[in-house]
Amino acid sequence: MNEVLEKIQKIGIVPVVVLNDAKDAAPLAKALCDGGLPCAEVTFRTEAAEESIRIMAEQFPQMLVGAGTVLTTEQVDRAVAYEPADAVALAKKTAVAKFDETIEVHIRTGCDGRHAEQQIRGAVVLPNGTGKTVKVLVFAKGDKVNEAEAAGADYVGGDELIPKIQNDGWLDFDVVVATPDMMGVVGRLGKVLGPKGLMPNPKAGTVTMDVTKAVNDIKAGKIEYRLDKANIIHVPIGKASFSEEKLQENFNALMDAIVKARPSALKGQYLKSITLTSTMGPGVKVSVAKF
Repeated sequence: MNEVLEKIQKIGIVPVVVLNDAKDAAPLAKALCDGGLPCAEVTFRTEAAEESIRIMAEQFPQMLVGAGTVLTTEQVDRAVAYEPADAVALAKKTAVAKFDETIEVHIRTGCDGRHAEQQIRGAVVLPNGTGKTVKVLVFAKGDKVNEAEAAGADYVGGDELIPKIQNDGWLDFDVVVATPDMMGVVGRLGKVLGPKGLMPNPKAGTVTMDVTKAVNDIKAGKIEYRLDKANIIHVPIGKASFSEEKLQENFNALMDAIVKARPSALKGQYLKSITLTSTMGPGVKVSVAKF
């Protein structure tokens, strides 16, 4: 706080601005910086205030950007974006339910998933796992059946599993792995597995001949990420019982993968917002400036 006050004192004046359109934020910030006033107080009187603060803080990191006319704690949360380490600590602190809450990351992107070239889908192994015991189903035949069982797959089978899943509604598994020669069989379950995000996919490493690696990675904490219909990525990074250091390491591993997955066809801003939350807790905004 003292550092901020010293900067304000050095600048000498803090312009108070009202922005009705977030599109005006960047040009205004540039004009202020070019004019020797790298600071601004954006009043929360308009709907564009939150987005304007975010744009100015991200595109002009040298600026001091504050929120004015803040009347509620909700507005404080909307105005403030935390550094990753602080966000992790706060998300963990607000997980006060009587069970071990999951810590989740929700990433709003600038992608348009309606275009194939802007789709995002992949997987990453979290260094400290997710804290959840994952049940793995492997579709395989021949020697691959024994290999999957030896790797620790919870269920292994082929055609005989189709009616059990299709007709009996059996879905007592979290991830499905299949060898390429079994995709003809698995494809018949598309209408059941697809909507639940369980369909094996080469990009996620769940269609492979190396079933040992696939099962081991999943058991070790491999998670899949992809855009939903609103172009948001939702993924767990651990449990509230994890230390802050372990959650931070998992968060960093996830964000490294997400940043590398940026579609080359995307124009404009890639990461719009990042929010950390526990199962029952409030959302904590993370600054996207470093990503």
